[in-house]
Amino acid sequence: MGNVNSLVNVKILNGGVLGIEVTLPDSPPLVTIRGRRGFVMCGYLNINVAEKLGLIAVRVVGVKNVEEMLDKEVAEVTSRARELGIREGMKVKDILKLL
Repeated sequence: MGNVNSLVNVKILNGGVLGIEVTLPDSPPLVTIRGRRGFVMCGYLNINVAEKLGLIAVRVVGVKNVEEMLDKEVAEVTSRARELGIREGMKVKDILKLL
């Protein structure tokens, strides 16, 4: 197996949120952005599970890296994210301060 560090790319974004890209074998990467209170997940992850756990989470689809995620529109939100004012259709880069 190769160097594990080369499989994860972490970027610190404006406001101290972390963008994380995890390389997966024969697959697009797993991409997420972690804020102080919640996170943005890519299409691999399940918004229904995040809802059941009571998390502040939003989901986007069709991204290959953190930069693409920032420009994507939110596809789904948990009720806790909705309480913060996050709605479907908002750009991820515009909700980072809420997370």
